[in-house]
Amino acid sequence: MKRDNVSAVSEFILLGLPIRPEDQGMYSVLFLAMYLTTVLGNLLIILLIRLDSHLHTPMYFFLSHLAFTDISFSSVTAPKMLMNMLTHSQSISYAGCISQVYFFLFFADLDSFLLTSMAYDRYTAICHPLHYTTIMSQNLCVLLIAVSWVLSSANALVHTLLLAHLSHFRDNTLPHYFCDLSALLKLSSSDTTTNELVILPLGTLVITVPFICILVSYGRIGVTILRTPSIKGICKALSTCGSHLCVVSLYYGAIIGLYLVPSSNNTNDKDVIVAVLYTVVIPMLNPFIYSLRNRDMKGAVRNILSRRVYPQ
Repeated sequence: MKRDNVSAVSEFILLGLPIRPEDQGMYSVLFLAMYLTTVLGNLLIILLIRLDSHLHTPMYFFLSHLAFTDISFSSVTAPKMLMNMLTHSQSISYAGCISQVYFFLFFADLDSFLLTSMAYDRYTAICHPLHYTTIMSQNLCVLLIAVSWVLSSANALVHTLLLAHLSHFRDNTLPHYFCDLSALLKLSSSDTTTNELVILPLGTLVITVPFICILVSYGRIGVTILRTPSIKGICKALSTCGSHLCVVSLYYGAIIGLYLVPSSNNTNDKDVIVAVLYTVVIPMLNPFIYSLRNRDMKGAVRNILSRRVYPQ
């Protein structure tokens, strides 16, 4: 549905995924299964951490918040995408679109800060094991979470408020399955200079700086391991950091593929597919990564199951 050359809009049309109409039903079932797996898997992680006292440590404190963030992040886009696929309705209201932009940015930024906090936790545990309890105090953990929420909210709010001032658009058709900020800026007929100017510094603050901090943390971890080389020490470090490294690789790999790898105007399908990986697939994989590669999580499952079978 096209508008005039320059007009205000009350809704946007989401073109959705590059899927043939006859395949919509099959893919909607697949994505519904993936979304339910994301919700249930991350809820299981939160439940295990709350019920098992052995998991009441800084690492799992951050992991529980990451699991909540993954549920929320996936819920920003997946339900609307599924609804559009099942009802064949592609519209989203202007207010709904603006809200989707805010929460998408908020939870994406929060993911970045939480992964950074977890990297610092692993750095402290391996490089300063004798002072770990003192450094990673409850107050510091709560402070890191609070700062993550404040910075994520502030960044998302700035972009959303600037976007809300762009009241005129050349078209209301978005070649995406959710309201992507960059796609909306391309449609706007208003002056987007300010919007584009704040993207780089704020993006550096919430994505690049945390990524550099993660690289520095693991660089220090690598140096510490090499100073005392032993098979046992390397295996312990890998078991401690392996799950987090997998999640970091998936998260930042998708971001690099989506936002940093240049693409022509004819490769929008690639951007949409990478966005699916970023918003749907990765949040679903995180519970499997942390449960299958984590001895403590598997032990917590066994302990809870044994209590149910053999109640004391």
